Amino acid sequence: MRDRLPPASKVLRQLEAPARPATVVFDATDITAWDSGLINFLRNVSRECNNHNIEVDDSRLPDGARRLLKLAFAVPEQATGRHVEPPSVLKYVGQVTLDLIQGAPAMVRFIGEIALAMERLLRGKAQYRRSDLALVLQETGPQALPIVSLISFLVGLILAYMGAVQLAQFGAQIYIADLVGIGMAREIGALMTGIILAGRTGAAFAAQLGTMQVNEEIDAYRTLGISPIDFLVLPRMLALILMAPLLTLYASLVGMVAGMLVAVLAFNVDLNEYYQQTLSALSPQHFLVGLSKGVVYGTLIAIAGCLRGLQCGRSASAVGEATTSAVVTSIVFIVISASLMTIMYQKLGI
Repeated sequence: MRDRLPPASKVLRQLEAPARPATVVFDATDITAWDSGLINFLRNVSRECNNHNIEVDDSRLPDGARRLLKLAFAVPEQATGRHVEPPSVLKYVGQVTLDLIQGAPAMVRFIGEIALAMERLLRGKAQYRRSDLALVLQETGPQALPIVSLISFLVGLILAYMGAVQLAQFGAQIYIADLVGIGMAREIGALMTGIILAGRTGAAFAAQLGTMQVNEEIDAYRTLGISPIDFLVLPRMLALILMAPLLTLYASLVGMVAGMLVAVLAFNVDLNEYYQQTLSALSPQHFLVGLSKGVVYGTLIAIAGCLRGLQCGRSASAVGEATTSAVVTSIVFIVISASLMTIMYQKLGI
């Protein structure tokens, strides 16, 4: 039936022409079968006729088609989109402040529960499975090596090249080893590892626990007398505390290798000289500073990811919101703690 309809664009052009007809007659006496395509065609033509004050005669349409066409024009089209005014800056700042004030007691309570879980762990009474801990260790450690390797190598490459361009002006390219070695060991290795773990592991923790919250699995644990902190949070906390410093050390070494390649290949520094300069510049103290920051970052990421996961609502969208909040909270914690620890170590002369 649709093959027998004239093209809609051709009919609409005739209705817009200066010599347009005064009346349009819909003659469907020869049509024996029709579907919604006919109604859509008639609706478009009728609307165009109404816009140009052209009379429409639908008396020769089938009764069913006439009723559907009348129903199509029974309710005028209305815009369904809602216009929402964006909140003012003052309102946004106030809402963020209220969220922080209301969320602080929950976070303090959560940290207290983790401390009690750690105390039960030391006494050998924590309710968790070692197989779960082994699985989380694998997910947070070995499976994170590819992305940590890539990011650390590129960051070390950039750090070495930017420093070398300035040092080369004074013929001091050999000090690329000091710049890259100390920078990666003390600060950048731990910082980049923390940011990677925040986006990869912290988000995964929040999504896993949030999904369990939606499925009411966490409520089931409480009903069975199993502490969710012991069974779910403690293995994740231990895994990040153990893996974060190891990944930090690995990231620092990868960054140093990248700096060595830049110095040797791009700025003609002797490989043995670069190696000896790196050994003289670094001390165990630099690595201990980086490892301590890795432990702190891993702890903060685990707290943020698990807390947001347990605070997740009961809908699918709430899981996404919890994941986003976990990443943002982790990164904020990392930046604040990095600043405080750097200032503290400088004041102590470490």
